[in-house]
Amino acid sequence: MKNIFLQLFAFLVIIGCTPNKSELTLTNNNIKVQVLQLDNNQLAYLIKKDGQIVIDTSLLGITVNEKTLGKNSKIKLLETAVEEFDYPVLGVKSIAHHQANISKVQVDEKNGYKWFLEFQVSEEGVAFRYIIPGTGTQDVKGELSSFKFPNNTKVWYFERNNDWKLKSYAGEWLSSDISKMPTVSKMGPVQGLTLTCELPNGVYALVGEAALYNYSGMRLEAIGDNTFKANFSEGEKGFEIEGEIVTPWRCVLLANDLNGLVNNTLVASLNPKPDERLFADMSWIKPGKAAWYWWSGKGSSFDAEKRTVDNAVKLGFEYTMVDEGWERWNSKWETATKLCKYAKNKDVGIFLWKHSNQINFPENNYAIMESFLDSVKQTGAVGIKVDFMNGEDKSLIDFDEALLRAAAERKLMVNFHGCQQSSGEYRTYPNEVSREGIRGVELNIMKEGPLSASHNAALPFTRYVTGHADYTPLAFTAPGETTWAHQLATLVCYYSTFQTIAENPEYLLKTPKIQSAINFISNVPSVWDETIVLPQSKIGELAILARRKGNDWYLGVLSAGEKKQLEVNCEFLKEGNYSSEIFSDDNSAEPVSLEGLNPRANLTTYKTAIPFKREEVIFGKQKKITLNLAANGGAVIWFKAMDK
Repeated sequence: MKNIFLQLFAFLVIIGCTPNKSELTLTNNNIKVQVLQLDNNQLAYLIKKDGQIVIDTSLLGITVNEKTLGKNSKIKLLETAVEEFDYPVLGVKSIAHHQANISKVQVDEKNGYKWFLEFQVSEEGVAFRYIIPGTGTQDVKGELSSFKFPNNTKVWYFERNNDWKLKSYAGEWLSSDISKMPTVSKMGPVQGLTLTCELPNGVYALVGEAALYNYSGMRLEAIGDNTFKANFSEGEKGFEIEGEIVTPWRCVLLANDLNGLVNNTLVASLNPKPDERLFADMSWIKPGKAAWYWWSGKGSSFDAEKRTVDNAVKLGFEYTMVDEGWERWNSKWETATKLCKYAKNKDVGIFLWKHSNQINFPENNYAIMESFLDSVKQTGAVGIKVDFMNGEDKSLIDFDEALLRAAAERKLMVNFHGCQQSSGEYRTYPNEVSREGIRGVELNIMKEGPLSASHNAALPFTRYVTGHADYTPLAFTAPGETTWAHQLATLVCYYSTFQTIAENPEYLLKTPKIQSAINFISNVPSVWDETIVLPQSKIGELAILARRKGNDWYLGVLSAGEKKQLEVNCEFLKEGNYSSEIFSDDNSAEPVSLEGLNPRANLTTYKTAIPFKREEVIFGKQKKITLNLAANGGAVIWFKAMDK
């Protein structure tokens, strides 16, 4: 670790601690933040990277108890610190590193009221939050927080042409010039987080939030002049907080390339570390894949779920996901207990589904929810999937945290569905093993689907940057416009501690054309030790990710658009030889007919799919590989170290 005292001395010299200056400059290497007062005494900030503006002059402020703070203020630097630590994470890498210069700024209102701003300036980006002292009930009516980007910035946002857009965050990732964002969507100017922005100077900036607790989730309203302003689902009604207000961190993640963006863990780092009492033992939180009957089966039954357990064993999966329908079983708790006991004897863990509106009652400290969790625990299940929160107002955020804490007290893992994107909660509550907040492959069997290949090729650089997602990868019987090799590659390019596999496990086990990939499907990890994004990658067009688990490497390629010939340099490999399996588009094969393969699929335009082919090759790091990708195709390479 670097010498903290030398860093702190250099930091103080750079920022200049004159207490009554109307402008403060906060830095960390090549990132600089200016906190300033405009001519009208309005509080604002500006961010530069390598001397170039990434966030132009943007407003700061919050409205509390009918008073807008930050409109007539004076600022002074109150205290500084340097923070640096490593911590384990289940995601794109096994260890995350955080180093930031922290500044606490006192804000004096004209009437004498004092409140505070906190900034963290890191090599990974910039974050700020508001701290508003007070007792009793405080009423938050909104924030002035805004983010103004340079001209010609390209914005990646998710779109869904119905009111589910900002309920479930299950929109298709599209792009637009920043100037068009106020009118680009038929659903209005409000966009959900996150937004990935490609700046004209080549820098990537992602706007998100971190540590969303005891507050309402932030959305962003495009208000013109290349600017997004904080927006909340409660609107003018606002929301109440008891005592001191500590807002979530408003984050701008910065990276020079897509590799830096994908490996950026600032959002998780800004969350509090896990409660040492609650998570003294975390051996019950285990990464793995789950078999799932719902995606391809009509109606859940004990016998169907029992077969799914058997198939999970055959596939080497650690879990099964028992979705909606089990509560209609006769003697549901006794039957679920019987299933869990059967699964446990085969070393398979069971997750049980629940609609949130049946347990989201805050009375008596969520007594109904706790009673339900007690019953789940008694069945022998290892986790729950809670669905249809359908929003991110403060009451729902409170419910989410209460559920995570109560589940952790019972050593139960949690998968959220029908919810917003991750704000890094999984660091504080590592029993959150997945969450939706994504347009996943379930859309491929619905009338609104299927997913586009471009959406898939955008996900690693948009939604997945801030945390795991329950996309439920692998759809052979309903792949939409993509190929089977593209579907295999989603197992590498997407990650989740609890990775639910969509495809019917019986179809996987019984289909001759798939058997050559079964060993890969069984063994591919769900979380990784290291991730490298190859330089040919481009958001929405081509995602090429090399991931390492132990001594083995996996390469996933998701392509969108026309067929491509791709040359892959294997310099990411360590020294030595690797026995490698290549799964790529079989462009010369007869397309596979999809008719009748999935009883739930609503096949429309795409009724056939290009299968994959498998090859075995010995590789070293000096090797270059040529892949011939079909339109909307993909590829996977599993590099197995021979000299371990």
